[in-house]
Formats: sequence, structure tokens, C-alpha cells
Amino acid sequence: MILNYVSFVASNMPRSLDFYRTLGLPIPDGAHLNAAGEPEDHVEISVGDLRIAWETETLIRQVSPGWTAPPPGQSRLGAAFEAVSPAEVDAACERLQAAGFAVKAPPYDAFWGQRYATVTDPDGNSVDVFAWLEKES
Repeated sequence: MILNYVSFVASNMPRSLDFYRTLGLPIPDGAHLNAAGEPEDHVEISVGDLRIAWETETLIRQVSPGWTAPPPGQSRLGAAFEAVSPAEVDAACERLQAAGFAVKAPPYDAFWGQRYATVTDPDGNSVDVFAWLEKES
């Protein structure tokens, strides 16, 4: 089995895409708009062999009638992004904070050998950002 697809349910698609774009994912500006400039309910990108998607709550309710969003702050998915260096963990948190996003746990040197931080996406999902303090051989 190979992980091929991860999706996030977005209550505010442009804001969610801004968060992940600020974090460093290659999401084109206007990715949430179709050719006529109207909002789309599904946005998908590929990073290597992994497809990452964002879907509106409206689309999820169409696909899964009766679906309800979890209460704010109650995420159902955790994601982690590896930075190239400990300094990039700090820089990513600074960029997110400057853009108005929440840093839940500021960067610190964790006992397991990583520079580690936790940020919160617009829908309350925890997103970890880390870099190895010393690259593994």
C-alpha cells in the first residue's frame, strides 16, 4: 500500500489554501476558481507521488449526506511538514503568524532530535512543522 491521496475539508477554501501556500505547498493563486472565475468545491495538487486536496463542506455534504463539521479545535487529521533546516521551522512559523494564522506551539528543540512546532490551519487541524537538528546518516 502506498499513501496516494490526502484531503482536507475546508470551511473557507481561499483561507485554507492561503495557509498551506504560506506553509510552502505549491498551490497556484486562484486555484479555487474555475475558468469563469467561479469558486470550485475541490482543489487538488500533486507533490511528488502524493495528491493533496481540499474540499468544501458543501461538497462533503453532497457526497456524505448528514456529515457535520467537528467543533472548532477538534481536528480529525494530523499532518507534518519536514523543513530543510531548523531555521526554516522558525521562518515558517514567522510567515504563518505574520499572515494571521495561529502558532499553537512555538518552535522548540524537542528531546527526540527535531526542531518542532505546531500550527493550526483555518479549520482547526493541527499541523506540525519539523526539521532534524542533525541530519540522519
